[in-house]
Amino acid sequence: MIIVFGLLALAVVTALYRYLWRRLIRDTTTGWGQARRIGTTAFVVGPAVMFAALFAEVGHAPFVLQRALAWPGFLWMVLSLYLLLAVVAGEVARPLLGRLLERPPWKRPEPERPERGAGLHAGYGYRREGATGHDDGHLSPQTEAPLKQLTRTENPAPAPTPTRRLFVSRVVGGAAATAAVTTVGLGTYGVLRGPSVKRVTVPLAKLPRAAHGYRIAVVSDIHLGPVLGRGFAQRVVDTINATQPDLIAVVGDLVDGSVKDLGPAAAPLAQLSARHGSYFVTGNHEYFSGARQWVEEVRTLGLHPLENARTELAYFDLAGVNDLAGESTGQGPDFDRALAGRDPARACVLLAHQPVQVHEAVRHHVDLQLSGHTHGGQLWPGNFIAAAANPTVAGLDRYGDTQLYVSRGAGAWGPPTRVGAPSDITVIELASKQA
Repeated sequence: MIIVFGLLALAVVTALYRYLWRRLIRDTTTGWGQARRIGTTAFVVGPAVMFAALFAEVGHAPFVLQRALAWPGFLWMVLSLYLLLAVVAGEVARPLLGRLLERPPWKRPEPERPERGAGLHAGYGYRREGATGHDDGHLSPQTEAPLKQLTRTENPAPAPTPTRRLFVSRVVGGAAATAAVTTVGLGTYGVLRGPSVKRVTVPLAKLPRAAHGYRIAVVSDIHLGPVLGRGFAQRVVDTINATQPDLIAVVGDLVDGSVKDLGPAAAPLAQLSARHGSYFVTGNHEYFSGARQWVEEVRTLGLHPLENARTELAYFDLAGVNDLAGESTGQGPDFDRALAGRDPARACVLLAHQPVQVHEAVRHHVDLQLSGHTHGGQLWPGNFIAAAANPTVAGLDRYGDTQLYVSRGAGAWGPPTRVGAPSDITVIELASKQA
């Protein structure tokens, strides 16, 4: 079954790339010249590198190979997506542009010209009379030869011009390529420069007056890996510390790789600074990267892992549950273990990577759940897919007596690009209703 699905997916991808090649390369060129050869090469090498990058990461290839393939492979992946969207949108513009150009400048009808020599003959009143003395409309050879010489004009051959169909293909293809490259460029720049800070106020009925204004810096989905490394981690840490939070919550998907490969990249997390410490829960990607080793690694960096556990802070209870992906190895979420026996009069804040876990949080009377996982969709129109799989894609929502906040995340998975879902670090400011 897996082989059949794989072959079907390959057939679909091949058909889509053939469509892109036809619209962007074949239809915009004439013959197998240099432009078509270069474009065809790109449409063969690009997908090959993309699949190689995916297989290298999933198959845990040597990290140096992953890094070599990740940048070109994942950027080609996201560029292909937006080329496809732009070319499909161009199908609407193509017939409209064709109609506008039904009488293009290079196809204007030429003005009618009199027959060669007719004007001169009439203008100069040349006559040739026959034997009867009547004009028979012809000149003698002696008179006609010099007149032909005088009336001869040089008509240079017209420069070759593109057909209307070729012209339309080039305009639409060029616009599609420009839109796709611009979108990917801006989206990649937005990720690499680091996440922005959002501030959200969340009122909690059980929060004491003394905790009014308590700040929790929420960061999720940093995704350190073959693309985002130590420099990116340092930017995230500096941004968090600049908010001067009371507590830091790292809610999963910290890494895409082993401690051996990414331990140095994660080292800046040791610089995280908050009055009441930094806490960590696993995300689904930790279970693809050696969750047990990463839990111990973040502990050495000064973070406090909450593995289906709870700690009682001065003003509220802070709990954390493992990600659902841990169920396959017997390390899944255990809400009873994390929340049973607590004082129901105290406010409870839960760290859980996936928003879908909010339904269990409601049953356990959690006041606020902090999550990530969705990336806000990361790449439009991925937000529609994310909305179909998660109760909340981004922002603050309420489910019964439980409030859920979902961060878009600080990094990106796969392509280091975001479109329509900017990365963020959120400072949750708790508000007491007793204040």
